[in-house]
Amino acid sequence: MSYSTQQIRNVALAGHPGAGKTTLFEALLHAGGALQTAGTIERGTTVSDFDPMEKARGHSIDTAIASTDHAGIHVNLIDTPGYPEFRGPALSALSAVETALIVVDADNGVAHGTRRLMQRAKERGLCRVVAINKIDHEGADCAAVLAELREEFGPELLPLNLPADGGARVVDCFRQTAGDSDLGPVADWHQKIIDQVVEINETVMEHFLELGEGGLSGAELHDAFEQCLREGHLVPVCFVSARSGVGVKELLDIAERLFPNPAEANPPPFFKGAGANGGGHADDRPIVARPDPDAHAIADVFKIVNDPFVGKLGIFRVYQGTVKRDSQLFVDDGRKAFKVGHLFKLKGKDHVEIDRAVPGDIAAVAKVDELHFDAVLHDSHDEDRIHLAPVEFPKPMFGLAIEAASKGQEQKLSGALQRLAEEDPAFAVEYHAELNETVIRGLSDLHLRVMLDRLKERYGVEVTSRPPRIAYRETIAAPAEGHHRHKKQTGGAGQFGEVFLRVEPLPRGAGFEFVDAVKGGTIPGQFLPAVEKGVRQVLESGAIAGYPLQDIRVVVHDGKHHPVDSKEVAFVAAGKKAFLDAILKARPQVLEPVVDLEVSAPEAQVGDITGGLSSKRARINGTDTVRGEIVVRAQAPLSELEGYAAELKSATAGQGRYSLDFSHYEPVPANVQQKLVAAYKPHHEEE
Repeated sequence: MSYSTQQIRNVALAGHPGAGKTTLFEALLHAGGALQTAGTIERGTTVSDFDPMEKARGHSIDTAIASTDHAGIHVNLIDTPGYPEFRGPALSALSAVETALIVVDADNGVAHGTRRLMQRAKERGLCRVVAINKIDHEGADCAAVLAELREEFGPELLPLNLPADGGARVVDCFRQTAGDSDLGPVADWHQKIIDQVVEINETVMEHFLELGEGGLSGAELHDAFEQCLREGHLVPVCFVSARSGVGVKELLDIAERLFPNPAEANPPPFFKGAGANGGGHADDRPIVARPDPDAHAIADVFKIVNDPFVGKLGIFRVYQGTVKRDSQLFVDDGRKAFKVGHLFKLKGKDHVEIDRAVPGDIAAVAKVDELHFDAVLHDSHDEDRIHLAPVEFPKPMFGLAIEAASKGQEQKLSGALQRLAEEDPAFAVEYHAELNETVIRGLSDLHLRVMLDRLKERYGVEVTSRPPRIAYRETIAAPAEGHHRHKKQTGGAGQFGEVFLRVEPLPRGAGFEFVDAVKGGTIPGQFLPAVEKGVRQVLESGAIAGYPLQDIRVVVHDGKHHPVDSKEVAFVAAGKKAFLDAILKARPQVLEPVVDLEVSAPEAQVGDITGGLSSKRARINGTDTVRGEIVVRAQAPLSELEGYAAELKSATAGQGRYSLDFSHYEPVPANVQQKLVAAYKPHHEEE
């Protein structure tokens, strides 16, 4: 159908693994008429899990996009993976929608992943809707799950429909007041919804108090309801069974009547300024992207797919203006536009060609090499230096050092890794020149195993792997002075440069500052960049153990030069040696990365889990128990977690899992620092 911005609903399905997101995604497409028959995960016939690896594993690894039309609206659906290892694609999908549909399993209730996703959606200003799935399962306890949700997230979680006859059907409690349900009288829940909605809007509240519910117009109630969703004052709960179809059409009806369209939702956080291309900057100023089809086009790329047949595919959300086939678009601040030769809507792996994409719509372009995740597309240089507020992704901390298993495949490996990193914002590739080592980093061992499988299956590259060096850092604990005179005479013109500097520790995470405090021109201004260059050489290579330095301020305050012999190379050497001199006097320390760790396992294993973590210098921060499963939250040095996946698997008979996020750096114990320094010295002395 042809549709306007007001008819669009953008919805991302998110939730804990096994909650039934993919099955619900399939059921919604079927109910909307986009599919004649709903596929199943067991048969490997779903629209979203089309990748061979997803079919083999029986769960989503990446996001998938499809759309359906229903009752005069166009619904763009994004199915996201539930496993925390694949949070990168899931979080990027949240930046492209107005509504996050959090799917909860009626058998198992609130899982830890549910809490994380509800919080992320709230932080992003999205309207949150909870779908309690599998309501007709034998073990489902809908009343208990709803009570648990309201206790966890607040009384603003209220059902818009209710299960009846043991989950065989649902009854509307938003528009209806008569009847009964598995959760009690419909009228009771109806009144709770009305009370919650009217208190958000003074005008509606006055009409309600004067005339009762019958005095409210449909438009008034819609506006108040939409405001409730936008401000998080109401989080609707809908009951469904994706497998049998119970409640699925009703969910689409609710989307049509009550979900916000792109013109109604909280405005997207766009900025204009020096922080373009994904970074933030203090001088950036907020701007409003208007969902006006006649304005200049602004769109944001939230997903990259390297398709072996179509080439690089950039999937974007239009925020302003209309993107048309054969139009010209710029990428970020690029001077050269590209032609939109083909414009697509996606239906899983299939691409359907379209003529235009209006504000709020999701579309894709192919074969544009300049595209990257979070690129801003626009059709006027008035939109240069615009960027969407960046999504905060978990820092990939699991690492593997890899190399091509066969000689001659190094170039092929490098290109394949680059394409994988383009697709997943939580997957990183590092090259350490000093060790000639390529390291891939992800969110877990499973995440990295999937990437290695993709290397082999998609690109035909096999690798060997080994544990990488831990990403230690160096810093100082006290201020100190440093000095060096570089003097070299080799016949003819010589080299001369002398530098006095001071080093000071900065707060953890502050990075590096270089301060010019030279008075009277004792070091001419043209040589100060050379001094900084020498300092930065040490920053990169380390001073005591071979790891980069951080959280240091360097103040250059004095020096000497020679009118003939002073050259850039002399002040590079003097700056480097003066900095090393100061570092060695400033109580140098080696820092290690500490991670936030969450371990989930059967409750009976809690003693084994906490005991094992304590032996790894971990600090236990708390535990949660949910339906027979224990979740242990801790902080631990990353260096202690090598081999933990196998250890946890053994301790829990394969039922344990864990995830981690980078937390901070802190000094290593003295005995560890001694070993690292001792291991570095022989290597350093050989050089």
